[in-house]
Formats: sequence, C-alpha cells, structure tokens
Amino acid sequence: MGAWDIGHFDNDTAADFGGRVDDAEPAKKADVLRDVLSAVVDTKPEQYADGEEAVAAAALIAAQCPGGEPVTTAYGPKEPLPPLPADLRPLAVRALDRLTEKNAEPLDLWEEAGEDQAWLTGIAALRAVLAGAPGE
Repeated sequence: MGAWDIGHFDNDTAADFGGRVDDAEPAKKADVLRDVLSAVVDTKPEQYADGEEAVAAAALIAAQCPGGEPVTTAYGPKEPLPPLPADLRPLAVRALDRLTEKNAEPLDLWEEAGEDQAWLTGIAALRAVLAGAPGE
C-alpha cells in the first residue's frame, strides 16, 4: 500500500477507488460501495482480507450519517454522492470489524509501520458513526 498519511483516502488504492466511484453512473455508485464492502465481509477468517477500498467506502457512507465527517480530501470522489441506502451502514460496520481482526492487510501494514493504534482509533470513530445510525 502506497500510503502518505493515516486518513481513509490517504493511500493509492483508496485514491484510485475515489476515481472509480466518480466513474460510476449515479444509480450505480451505491453498488460500487456495496461490492467492496461485501468482498471484505465475505472473506473467511483464515483468508487474507484486503481493505483499503472498504475503509474508503465506509468513510463515504459515514459522511451521510448523523455525526459523520464529510470526505473533503482531494483523493476522494470529486462528485457528490447521491443519498446512499441505509442498509450499507451495517454492512460497512461488518467490513470494518473484519479489517480489525487477524489476516487483514491494512491492520498488518499499519502495525508494521508502528501506526496501528492511530489507524485503529480512526476506524473506531468511523465505526461508531456507522453503528449509531439507523441501518434499514
């Protein structure tokens, strides 16, 4: 992962994902988010989970929740997202939970860099917003 900071979009994979979200038709943007979140959620504990895109997707969903922080980075989508379906919120929580367990690439990489606690703090804040919002 080419990362330059701890933010949810501050790595190459998440920045590319922001472009992919922009490239999707407005009616398909939620599907792009759902697909990356589902891929992480469907990863079995013994499998290695990639997750930079799922973290970015969770940040975009949380931005539309009460108490959520807007995604203002230049590396996120340039176009505003339409209102996202509420059922993405619990899916995003499950994806974040999976990424804080063993065999998760982002956690391993941040641990190697000595920044795992800072990364986990950001993930916990994101998760709290998503878990506190109505899900369906």
